[in-house]
Amino acid sequence: MTVIAACQLALAIGDLAGNARTAASAVHDAAARGAQLVVLPELSDTGYVFSGPAEARALAAPAADSPTLQRWRCLADELGIVIACGFCELGADDRLYNSAALVDWSGTKALYRKAHLWDTEKLIFTPGDAPPPVTDLGFGRIGLMICYDLEFPEWVRLAALDRADIIAAPVNWPAHGPPPAGERPAEIIRTQADASVNAVFVAVADRCRSERGIDWVGGSVIIGPDGYPLAGPADPGKPAVLTAACELPQARDKATSPRNDVLTDRRPVLYAGLSTGC
Repeated sequence: MTVIAACQLALAIGDLAGNARTAASAVHDAAARGAQLVVLPELSDTGYVFSGPAEARALAAPAADSPTLQRWRCLADELGIVIACGFCELGADDRLYNSAALVDWSGTKALYRKAHLWDTEKLIFTPGDAPPPVTDLGFGRIGLMICYDLEFPEWVRLAALDRADIIAAPVNWPAHGPPPAGERPAEIIRTQADASVNAVFVAVADRCRSERGIDWVGGSVIIGPDGYPLAGPADPGKPAVLTAACELPQARDKATSPRNDVLTDRRPVLYAGLSTGC
């Protein structure tokens, strides 16, 4: 069994030191509960609701020199864990990226730039143009993507086709008002569908509380390959550290009946026209 943790944090825009302390405390808590992979929210170092590109640029750092990634490498080494975290990246091309990294004792194992930008992110960041990385860490194959990426079935399917056992997803899900009585937020429902239709685990780390007038879904959750939550969804208004013991090799069995398989039953030749919008 592999223990996975998703940390729901209350962060503050521009408070690099405070956000680092908040995240480190949650990571220590997760490690004390036996977590081997710990997922932190999107832009967990800087906060999310930037006033504009200038503010984001002042807080960003190159991946190679990022104090955030250096801090996570030291923490991963100290605790013997792997951390998936969102951070604000200044690229070598002088562009800003909403990025995430997978970090262990040896350094950055994978770097991903968010491909699907949400709303005002388009005014600040450049979209990434590489597919979600899938990294073999011995205990499992970890896919990495960010927030709005989860709403594109083709993108999640790419990670599944690359044999991801679990998708680690740092997110900042803005709240759009409460869901109807008895319902879960649509963001959580869509992510459950991602897990189910691809037979993969998904670990989502979201935000909580408010930042510059924006509230968050607070939908941190760890989902099994059958699409049902193993931990969470978290209380939307409170910080939380969710953990779940996951048998990651279960995600390698894609059979849904004696005669069906979620990947081999695909008929891509029939879907070819869909990619052109026809």
